[in-house]
Amino acid sequence: MSLKPPNPITVDDYDLLIGLWDASGLHYSLAGRDSREAFAAQNDGGTQLPIGVKTEDGRLIGAVLATHDGRKGWINRLAVHPEFQQQGVALELIAAAEEILHAHGIDVIAALIEPGNDPSLAVFQSAGYDEWPGMHYVSKRSSPDS
Repeated sequence: MSLKPPNPITVDDYDLLIGLWDASGLHYSLAGRDSREAFAAQNDGGTQLPIGVKTEDGRLIGAVLATHDGRKGWINRLAVHPEFQQQGVALELIAAAEEILHAHGIDVIAALIEPGNDPSLAVFQSAGYDEWPGMHYVSKRSSPDS
């Protein structure tokens, strides 16, 4: 099956994105920051840059959300449909995210990987990312769906 190169995706692709997240087992919350409204607002704000890989017939088989705060970039929600894993799609998406973040003047790019997600850790390490031992991720949320 022929794949298109990574390209920006929009709120028009939202239902395809949710379907991809479901198929790949990614955790998300439709009630909070992953709602259609939040997705649209984040895109409109210019700090979220969603990228997807589609088949020639328009099926979204991989996606990533590249985000930044003007100082540091993040690769979030990297997902590849199970039928297309181990084919280099994740690496293409990481490279596309890096390219777009660099174009926005971002020189430091990071990703958070849940404990036990060894396949994701391996993909990022193969893309040149270093694990920082002893780092702790902390967050303060206004609600469980935030």
